[in-house]
Amino acid sequence: MAVERVATGLRWAEGPVYFPAGRYVLFSDIPNNRIMRFSEDDGHLSVFRQPSMNSNGNTIDREGRLITCEHSGRRVTRTELDGSITIIADKYNGKKLNSPNDAVVASDGSIWFTDPVYGIGGYYEGVKAEPEQEKHNVYRVDPKSGDVKVVVDDFVEPNGIAFSPDEKKLYVIDTGFTDGPDNPSHIRVFDVDVGAGKVSNSKVFAEMPKPSITDGMRCDSAGRVWCSVGWGDPNEDGVRCYAPDGDLLGKIHIPETVANLCFGGQQRNRLYICGSTSLYAVYTSAQGAMKP
Repeated sequence: MAVERVATGLRWAEGPVYFPAGRYVLFSDIPNNRIMRFSEDDGHLSVFRQPSMNSNGNTIDREGRLITCEHSGRRVTRTELDGSITIIADKYNGKKLNSPNDAVVASDGSIWFTDPVYGIGGYYEGVKAEPEQEKHNVYRVDPKSGDVKVVVDDFVEPNGIAFSPDEKKLYVIDTGFTDGPDNPSHIRVFDVDVGAGKVSNSKVFAEMPKPSITDGMRCDSAGRVWCSVGWGDPNEDGVRCYAPDGDLLGKIHIPETVANLCFGGQQRNRLYICGSTSLYAVYTSAQGAMKP
């Protein structure tokens, strides 16, 4: 189960999502303002969308549609099956979102996303602008009404987001350490009521070794949490796997800063890893949680 570099030539790879119907991975190349497509059948890398509004996190809904968080658009969009784009969320309380970062879709169709300020901090990964939302929130979009509601409002910089396979837990990364040494670099976990759109019993699930941060994560079918590590000690660059109780089970070392990852492959046992300039892949003995 060796790690392979399956594609390179990127500036900052982020937000991978696997589409089983086409056997390909879509992922963002944020500063190059494009979404890339890696075809699993023949290893071909191509541009899926450019410009991408400096897209960051991507996920897939139950109908096989692409959900994308866009920095320069300051919005969350859905790519319909005919290729048209629907805006899911771009405002809250009449004011623009900061810069949606990552999203996950629950089994009821609700879309949950994080909204830090990274995409408006400069011109490298978005368009520099002043934040209009006072707090850096985690939001939920109602699947029927489309209403956008705040789920959690006490993050410094909410980042990656994932549900446990049974949708009883919500994991959210806080990368506030980027804003100051006393801020968190960890994963928080909540009990969640998906239908009601409410969370409770917040606690720290896993601390990252500062100055490294984790950025994105996915769960496998057994409820283990796989997360990225980067931006700190090069010896920590790669992927960490945690048991559902928060115990660190192991690490996958990657020679670049890793921002995000997803499971793919026909058996859901191929872990795709976005490592800065390259896309890596490794077969695992675990299977990704297909839903959510």
